[in-house]
Amino acid sequence: MLEQLLIFTRGGLILWTCKELGNALKGSPIDTLIRSCLLEERSGAASYNYDAPGASYTLKWTFHNDLGLVFVAVYQRILHLLYVDELLAMVKHEFSQIYDPKHVEYFDFDETFRQLRKEAEARAEELKKVKPVGKSVNDGRKLVMKKGSGFDGGNKKNNSEANEGGNGDDGKGRKLENGHSYGNHNAAAVQGNRGMGLANGKENASSNNEAFDVTKLQKLKNKGGKKTSDTSVVSKGSKVDPKKKVTKKNRVWDDTPKDAKLDFTDHVEENVNENIEVMAADQGQSMMDKEEIVSSDSEDDEDEVVSKDSKPDAKKKGWFSSMFQSIAGKANLEKADLEPALKALKDRLMTKNVAEEIAEKLCESVAASLEGKKLASFTRVSSTVQAAMEEALVRILTPRRSIDILRDVHAAKEQRKPYVVVFVGVNGVGKSTNLAKVAYWLLQHKVSVMMAACDTFRSGAVEQLRTHARRLQIPIFEKGYEKDPAVVAKEAIQEATRNGSDVVLVDTAGRMQDNEPLMRALSKLIYLNNPDLVLFVGEALVGNDAVDQLSKFNQKLADLSTSPNPRLIDGILLTKFDTIDDKVGAALSMVYISGSPVMFVGCGQSYTDLKKLNVKAIVKTLLK
Repeated sequence: MLEQLLIFTRGGLILWTCKELGNALKGSPIDTLIRSCLLEERSGAASYNYDAPGASYTLKWTFHNDLGLVFVAVYQRILHLLYVDELLAMVKHEFSQIYDPKHVEYFDFDETFRQLRKEAEARAEELKKVKPVGKSVNDGRKLVMKKGSGFDGGNKKNNSEANEGGNGDDGKGRKLENGHSYGNHNAAAVQGNRGMGLANGKENASSNNEAFDVTKLQKLKNKGGKKTSDTSVVSKGSKVDPKKKVTKKNRVWDDTPKDAKLDFTDHVEENVNENIEVMAADQGQSMMDKEEIVSSDSEDDEDEVVSKDSKPDAKKKGWFSSMFQSIAGKANLEKADLEPALKALKDRLMTKNVAEEIAEKLCESVAASLEGKKLASFTRVSSTVQAAMEEALVRILTPRRSIDILRDVHAAKEQRKPYVVVFVGVNGVGKSTNLAKVAYWLLQHKVSVMMAACDTFRSGAVEQLRTHARRLQIPIFEKGYEKDPAVVAKEAIQEATRNGSDVVLVDTAGRMQDNEPLMRALSKLIYLNNPDLVLFVGEALVGNDAVDQLSKFNQKLADLSTSPNPRLIDGILLTKFDTIDDKVGAALSMVYISGSPVMFVGCGQSYTDLKKLNVKAIVKTLLK
């Protein structure tokens, strides 16, 4: 049963709802659809699933882009209603006939919707009745085919071919000599004709030079028999008890006692101030506090690039018709009109290192937002598509929430607790280096920082972080190697609370998204310490792998957490941004797949090389 059907404008004004349905929806599926799907340029999808406590809904929608209307239907996911798509199309057509931008109430549409709904349900019932009939017809055809291909029919065919003296056909397109056919006969016929078949086989072997030699088959059989006998002896000799688990034992060369594990950790108390280069305070201002100026080129150049990339249609229009269309404007844009420009944009996004899946979804969403819309005068389809794509990219990359960390730090300071940031990511992306850059930026804003060395797995990780702490002259909490990272982080937060540190930056070990034991340990660290911010550190060099990394990181954190409301990734720190030239697509892929904003961008080797993401510059580079 249909739960609800709404009609509202793109501005959010609800024009009509079905009062007959009037079911109180659990949760807020419509708000979630707008926030997570329509505003995130995922409207090209067929449907959206919403899970609420005690209910699971499926939402389907359609647009009237020329009038700026959205039609949404909500029903229980378990029902699988077949008439929803057709009903939405009918409602869209009928409502567009009576829509007036000056009116906000449409009580007269209730009776129209009641009739449309009955028609859609009746058609769905007819389709259900037609399907079993079609199935029985197909079954009847199969029975007729089987009956026609019986043994008698096969014999008649073979006998007639043999009498004619021509080449036989086995029914599979293969010609056999002497008129013999080896069709699909029953077992009794095959056994009855076995002797005749062998005789014919000998005659064919002697007459045909390409026939198979039986002696070779006998030799191969003897060789195979010897091998099987050898393997049987081996299998008999090596019987393994299924109850006992076979484990490989370490090889012992002598009887000397086992040495204790060596700990090469250079403890902080030893030689702290010897030959240490303390960082100077005049390294300069961090790039986070500098405004980046974007050079603005003319839009004509961009339009020229689009026109070059887009291929002309197979049916070329005349000069007069194209000129008249550009002046008068096209009635309504169709999908065929948008495909050449969208294909050119998709190829361009992929050359900028955007994941193929993300580029395809973006183009589908832009097509859904433009299909049926009237093309303005003196405008081209390519420029309209480019403008729509630019708006979509700006909307995706612009953060939906505040990413002002300094404000959050001061709010936590008023509550007399440290602000905890956990850095996570795959191996070798630069978590420790960029953690030091964030620490340097916070120090410039008079915020006391403490580092927590929770990478107890990689050799040299503690020493690397200790070097950064000495250069920045900030405290570091460490417990050496082979310790539980979750416990180390908890003790570090307790130490920061006692010492009055404002921020705790937690460094974690790099791990691949498919490594379940390490992902379980990370999930435990986040659950036990409940950090204020979980930053995913990712390379700007990745392409399609960005989708796999972020989606699986979020999925593992959700699946392996023991909390009913697991913490996922809150923000992204992009590293090595100075090495990619114009291949900036990783930023778009990561934001689109996770919904988390890019909070920092690493663009160099020094502590000052950390900046904010310039959305306009990224969008301009993607569409250039």
